Amino acid sequence: MEVKKIIVVGAGQMGSGIAQVCAQAGFTIVLHDIDGERTAKGLATISKNITRQTEKGRLTETEKEQILQRITLSTDLENARDSDLVIEAATENMSIKKTIFQQLDKITSRKTILATNTSSLPITEIAAVTERPEKVIGMHFMNPVPVMKLVEIIRGLATSDSTYATIHEVTLKLQKTPVEVEDYPGFISNRILMPMINEAIYALYEGVATKEAIDEIMKLGMNHPMGPLTLADFIGLDTCLYIMETLHEGFGDDKYRPCPLLKKMVSAGWLGKKTGKGFYTYN
Repeated sequence: MEVKKIIVVGAGQMGSGIAQVCAQAGFTIVLHDIDGERTAKGLATISKNITRQTEKGRLTETEKEQILQRITLSTDLENARDSDLVIEAATENMSIKKTIFQQLDKITSRKTILATNTSSLPITEIAAVTERPEKVIGMHFMNPVPVMKLVEIIRGLATSDSTYATIHEVTLKLQKTPVEVEDYPGFISNRILMPMINEAIYALYEGVATKEAIDEIMKLGMNHPMGPLTLADFIGLDTCLYIMETLHEGFGDDKYRPCPLLKKMVSAGWLGKKTGKGFYTYN
């Protein structure tokens, strides 16, 4: 199956990044969200990113304009009707995702592939609310999308070989590296990353070291580009907590139990960089 038109559902940080790389790869893009303010903000982010690339000489002015012209905005999911591929990048919440996939299943052609950018939720469960589980797949991009090369491709229980092959090909066209993963909680990236972050929070909670010391040790000792507590702030502490809860529930193993300090900070609204305060303070 040849993919020409893609609708990205969700115009936030991940959705706008996905729309950008798809438009840069030559696909016709619809960027959808629930209101015009969100879609306009998403488009502004894309424009800012490719303007920066143009200023650095990586794109010409003509190429920049062509990329932007490939993107149209939408606040009506009916605009997905003639798409070849949908990439859902909405809030990491199973109820919201199921509702979106039920709607998309009714609106889109039977040939349309429905992909989700979920970072931890089961693909099989999302696919089960549709009448085309063989055409539902996980396509987990890394943040920031325009920079990070990896895309985890997650097969649900019913995902067909042809669906996988199409998404593998699309990922290569985006100049990303596709890596196949089976449908288990957290997949690979977050199954390994989030317990490390959670353990760093436990070390802080137990007074083993200061936040600065924990981050410095992991940066200098393990050659990580940023420490786990800084990374948690950038990801969002609410997202970290949600993924840890998904792992804990999915595996039933207390090694995935979220640290009480993480839960307390989320309850306080200290979610990291996006709220101005997490483990560190941001202006």
